[in-house]
Amino acid sequence: MSTTATAKATPPETPEHPVSGLDRYFRISERGSTVAREIRGGFATFFAMAYIIVLNPIILGSAKDMYGHQLDGGQLVTATVLTAAFSTLLMGVIGNVPIALAAGLGVNTVVALQLAPKMSWPDAMGMVVLAGVVVMLLVATGLRERVMNAVPVGLRKGIAIGIGLFIMLIGLVDSGFVSRIPDAAHTTVPLQLGGDGHLTGWPVLVFILGTLLTLALLIRKVPGAILISIVVMTIVAMVINAVATVPSWGLTTPEWPGNPVASPDFGLVGEVSLFGGFGKVGFLTGALFVFTVLLSCFFDAMGTILGVGDEAKLIDRDGNFPGINKVLLVDGLAVASGGATSSSATTCFVESTAGVGEGARTGLASVVTGGLFSVALFLTPLATMVPSQAATPALLAVGFLILAGSVKDIDWSDYTIAVPAFLAMVMMPFTYSITNGIGIGFIAFSVLRLAAGRGREVPVAMYIVSAVFVFYYAMPALGLT
Repeated sequence: MSTTATAKATPPETPEHPVSGLDRYFRISERGSTVAREIRGGFATFFAMAYIIVLNPIILGSAKDMYGHQLDGGQLVTATVLTAAFSTLLMGVIGNVPIALAAGLGVNTVVALQLAPKMSWPDAMGMVVLAGVVVMLLVATGLRERVMNAVPVGLRKGIAIGIGLFIMLIGLVDSGFVSRIPDAAHTTVPLQLGGDGHLTGWPVLVFILGTLLTLALLIRKVPGAILISIVVMTIVAMVINAVATVPSWGLTTPEWPGNPVASPDFGLVGEVSLFGGFGKVGFLTGALFVFTVLLSCFFDAMGTILGVGDEAKLIDRDGNFPGINKVLLVDGLAVASGGATSSSATTCFVESTAGVGEGARTGLASVVTGGLFSVALFLTPLATMVPSQAATPALLAVGFLILAGSVKDIDWSDYTIAVPAFLAMVMMPFTYSITNGIGIGFIAFSVLRLAAGRGREVPVAMYIVSAVFVFYYAMPALGLT
């Protein structure tokens, strides 16, 4: 991702001298950042991903297990926030990177719609824990780092661009600027402008004004541009909601809650059966369920870690990420902890780029984000007060900065790297999945290098992972899903 773009987005501030233990521990000055930047970045990331506090309970709470049981909504909110706080704080303190974690979208759908209907909820969450254990074993053996190091620089840039496009699409959809055309319309066009082909309604106006404000502040190199925009547009949205009739703001309504304090309910924590699911579906099907969760968590996190690391200038000239094993270990722990709390697999969030866009370069930003999630355990009504229309302009702006800075680093004259990079970058938004973009890019890279007679240039790890992805995509045809 772009070091140049980020430099433009973040105004020059004089780094603080490492005179404090905090600075030395997080290497703030060494990475050219300041405590103020890290704090702003932590806040920006939290607001950009706070929607998960509402969305994850909706996805998991709407499903039933094989016994017809549903998870309690209030307990799911607590589990979601608790795991996000724990994992993000751990990433900050141990991994020392500005990457926040929470329940992974996509994985929670797999858990809710594929695992739970065939077993009990504790059984399904047990399989998530097992997937996390496997991730940690892969880290301990060094296999996960080898896979990441096997990805050529050009393909990494394609993955970074794909993430940029993906978060831009997330921002556009979550804000209501574009929407899915219902199947009842009988059209091959999947998306439309606004909710009915036109831009109407106050929420869309808030998003448009927020986007313009964010970009204007970035161009003016105003410190805290993204965070300022989120706060200002939240206030604007609250005023609009108070004086106008707004049918719907989506998941969150911008209004001051009657009671901002809510007591957490830890009833779902520890409700896990590690191997009970195998007794319900058999060993082979159970192993495939664990494999499905593992694959999604493994490569979603890999793409996000590489993308955010590149944008935050944490990757060296050789394309390596110093200290990556600590980051990967925390990610594995996060997956397992998500199952242990019944909040589904927890993974790295691409919305962390909002904090990086504010200048965050260290784990202190993650500590701030994790701290805000901790506070949200008791102030969930306040945490869910920011409407998506006020937070998503940050995703649009950061997505552009990522795209602008990475395109030039791909060797477009070498089709064996340009085509896989292109496929990775377009498949992420078009399939709404980071994992799919990475998988298709890996397969294309291996095949095209073989076709060009350059098969020896492909690392063995890349061949193995490509074969795993081929098997994964062939599972439905083989009757294994």
